[in-house]
Amino acid sequence: MPRSTLQVSSALTLETRSGHLAGKRWVELLAAIETTQSISSAAKAIKLSYKAAWDAVEAMNNLADAPLVERSVGGKGGGGTKLTERGRQLVETFRAVEQENARFLAAVNARIRNAERDLSLIGKFNMLTSARNHFSGKVLRVQRGAVNDEVELQIAGGERLIAVVTHESTETLRLAPGVEAIALIKASWVMIAIEDDGAPYRLSARNRLLGTVSRLTPGAVNTEVVLELQGGKVMAAIITNEAARELGLAVGVKASAIFKASSVILGVSG
Repeated sequence: MPRSTLQVSSALTLETRSGHLAGKRWVELLAAIETTQSISSAAKAIKLSYKAAWDAVEAMNNLADAPLVERSVGGKGGGGTKLTERGRQLVETFRAVEQENARFLAAVNARIRNAERDLSLIGKFNMLTSARNHFSGKVLRVQRGAVNDEVELQIAGGERLIAVVTHESTETLRLAPGVEAIALIKASWVMIAIEDDGAPYRLSARNRLLGTVSRLTPGAVNTEVVLELQGGKVMAAIITNEAARELGLAVGVKASAIFKASSVILGVSG
């Protein structure tokens, strides 16, 4: 399974009632002091200036309930710097918490393998448009024309839509086979047709989706017709009340939603 590009991470720090005590970098400094017994060598080990290292040590000593680092001067060895028992205990505690945090993050990341898909879907929910019909799908093909391009999109329910967009739109949206896109169709652009005893009919509109009337909402002048498509999605159309009566539309009636390729607006996320 390919690794998700979405990963949860965290920056681990230790806090006291007085405020921030130590983060990973300062704990690495403490650990380096314990190993080298020298503030200068410890600073070099973690790529920190000597002054910055001592500033950090002094700040930690001031915040801690007991000194973490002690410095000895003179003597046969020329003095040195080392951790106190409290300092060693702090490093051990941080390491233990760090291990638990790593296990926690591993468990969280294992549970969100599908989070990219979920977040992408949530992002689509947040898209606000005046178009009544929204469909998500993948581009199957892009056919270049003299002026415009024809884009075929397979939506999640299995149906295919044809859209005609300009060359500039194709390039701006980076439309190509496999790209995820969203198709928007206003309900007022959708025509409803009923087949008469199965007799075929010809129309200039490129898109024809078969379905069954699932809801009719009459208004003062127009009626909203909602079709449940064969793939399980729904398509809404706005037609006149007179047209709804003439077609004999009712819940359960089989009908087709028909619209032009130029009526399909394509969009991509990000």
